[in-house]
Order: sequence, then structure tokens, then C-alpha cells
Amino acid sequence: MVRTIIAAGERSTKVVTFAKLINVALVMLWGFAVTFVFVRAMPTNDFRVFLLLVAFNNFTISAEFGFTNVIYARLRRYWLHRTGMGEQDNDGDFRLEEVGVLFLFLCGLMICSSLLVALGIALGWIRTGFPAVLILFFLVSAFNVLLLLSKRALAALDRNLIWEAVDIARRLLALAALFAVLVGLSLLASVAIQLALNILCALFGMFLIHKRTGMRRRQWFAWRTGGRHVRDTYMRDIGSSAALTMSEVAAYNGPYFVIAAVSKDMALILLFDFCFKMIRAVATAIRATIEGALPRLTRHWFAGEMEAFGRALKRAGAMALGIALCAGLVLIAIGQRLFAFLYDGNSSFEMIEVLSLCVLLAVLSIMSVSVYLQGALGRFDKLLRCSLPFLAGSLLAAPLAAVLHAQLTAQPIDHIFMAIYTLVFVAAALLHLASINRLRQSR
Repeated sequence: MVRTIIAAGERSTKVVTFAKLINVALVMLWGFAVTFVFVRAMPTNDFRVFLLLVAFNNFTISAEFGFTNVIYARLRRYWLHRTGMGEQDNDGDFRLEEVGVLFLFLCGLMICSSLLVALGIALGWIRTGFPAVLILFFLVSAFNVLLLLSKRALAALDRNLIWEAVDIARRLLALAALFAVLVGLSLLASVAIQLALNILCALFGMFLIHKRTGMRRRQWFAWRTGGRHVRDTYMRDIGSSAALTMSEVAAYNGPYFVIAAVSKDMALILLFDFCFKMIRAVATAIRATIEGALPRLTRHWFAGEMEAFGRALKRAGAMALGIALCAGLVLIAIGQRLFAFLYDGNSSFEMIEVLSLCVLLAVLSIMSVSVYLQGALGRFDKLLRCSLPFLAGSLLAAPLAAVLHAQLTAQPIDHIFMAIYTLVFVAAALLHLASINRLRQSR
């Protein structure tokens, strides 16, 4: 009975999307809750280090080189072929040993990056009064790359609902541990609990993949065979995927470091941190709607049903734009009060900046649909052509704002930065829109 209900839910785009949106709401809450708690539990200098460390962690996650994107595209084609819903006689040359190799690689990545952070703290490169907290929190965040691999693999295997339910439970417990800091729980204990939850969730994800695919235990450890296959087959995609992943993460996180280099104004980095959080929240919500539609979109694409694919794509695009517009309305209504509350009154968020961010989020919807859909279809080289100009514009926004501020002293630097940063997103969205049009005409 339960299996029948779950199977019916997996086939429903609405049910899958609803489950993902619940998870997205928790992701959005988590991003703001971490800032809300840590800014009150840490001195200003330590909190600044914490923000930069989170940004560095995002770069670390990018060092997975887009393997999770590649595994989705390959595993999805394999699964559709295996279940009789894909192209005949074309399973993409996928082997189950690939999954074990990727888990091993990502575990190694997490360990190495965490050791680098610990070394930086030990040598005094990272100065903080909370060394253990920062190292453990870095591990908590780094574990997201393993959780992401589980999520993508299970999505390719039509096991969205089970994973989302487990992930929702994990996030709720993690939020409880985080807010417990405000009523007396130590930061160290809170972060340790969050790390334990992430480890358990990653192990459960591996178990679900094992059961769904029918993997044998030895296939998890056939690293030589799997590694050779990954080397021989992934090289077709991994160059573009790796460059794309690094470019996207650098474009979104790089301004943290650029702003710290060109300006000592805490207000500017807090402004960007708020923009980053809103971008991530809206992009994550859009991703949930796209992922809910991906089973149908990928089936239509791989079967060559382009008319049905076009209709589904229009619905997904309309939903994405709707999410961005709703976020904009919320910002106009409460954005300034939310900003002041979140950063404990350390800075202000003026209406001109609110409106700029609303425009930015609207065009972000186009970029998000393009990236998530074309990534699932393995079109990494096409996405890279859009991403590189976006990276350049994103990294140049703060230095250009500083130069213009020196010439236009009457204009605050944060106003100038927001105007330039928004224009960068508009230009990138136009490139993605052209790429989507080519996608619809390519088959």
C-alpha cells in the first residue's frame, strides 16, 4: 500500500514539486537562521571570518567538478533505458561502479579541504576565537556535496519523494539544534549535532541508491574498475562541466573576497551577503520546480518529443518567473525590516537597493531554468559559453563600483555596486535566453 502511494507520488509532477518546495522553504530558512544565530553568538571580527569561510566552502564544493551533474545525466539515461522509457539500445554506457568511485572522490575532497582549513587556523592565517566551531561547521557544509550526489542520483532513479522526506527531517532537526544556541546550547555542541545528522543522511542516501539500482556490495569498492570507466567516459563531459561548476561558484561567491579586498566598509559586504542569500533562496526554489518537472522534461527530450518538451518548458519557465516575482513582492513589503533584523541593525537596506534586487531576481529565473535543465541534459559546453561572461562581470562589479564611487562621491558605493551587479545579471540572462532558444531548435 505504502509503495503504491509512493510510486503514484513519484509519477506526479505536482506532488514531487510540492515536496521539493517544502525542502526549499527549509533551505531558505536555514540560510537566514545561520546568519541570525552566528551574528549574535560571535564577535564582529569572528563573524566576518565566518562569512568568508562559508564562501570558501562553496568554492570547495565546486571542486567536485560537476560530477553530480554528469552522474544525473548519465544515470538518468541509463535508468530510462532500463525501464523502457528512453531511447532504444542507448543506455549511455553507464556502469554502477561509477557511483562508488564518485562517493570515494567526494569524501576525499571533503577531508582534504577540511584539513586545509584546520592548517590555516593552526598557522594563524585564519584568526578566530572559535577554531573548533569553524572547522566542524566547514565539515557540515562540505557534507552537502555528498548529500547533493545522493539527491541527484536518486532523482535520476525516480526516488525523489523518499529522499525529500528524509532531507526534510534532517533540516528540521538541524534547525532545532541551531536555534537551541539562543537558549543556552553551545555553538560547538550545536554544530556537532548538525554534522552527525548530515553523516546519517548521507549513509541513508547510499543505502537507497544501493537498493534501487540493485548494486552489489563489491561494486561500491570496485574503485579500479569504476575509476577506469569514469576516466574513459567522463572526460567527454567533465572538462566543460568542471569549468562550468567552477565558473558558476566563483561568479556567485567571488564578490565576497573582491569586496573584502577593495573596501573595508562592512555595510557593503553585508549588502552582498543579503543579496547572495536571496539569490540562493530563489534559485533553490526554482530548482525545486525544475527538478519536479525534470522526469517529464528528460523523457520528452530523450524520446525526441519536442512539441511536448516545449510545452513543459514553458510551464517550468512561468513557474520560475512566478517564484522570482513573489520574492520581489516580499522584499518590497518587508525587505528593509528583514535586513535590519537579520544583521542586528549593523547596516541599512534602502529602497533603491530593494528594487535593484527585485529586477535581479526576475532575470535570475531565466538563468536558473537554463542552467538546471541544460545541465540535466548534459549540455555543459553550451552553458559554459553563458557562464564565463557572467563570471567576469560578477568579479568586476565591486572594483568598478569603487572606481565610480571615487568619481561620483555623492553616490554611495553600495548603490553603485547594486546597479552594476544587476546589469551583470540582465546581460547573463539574455545569453541564457538565446541558449534556451537554440536548445528547442536543436532536435
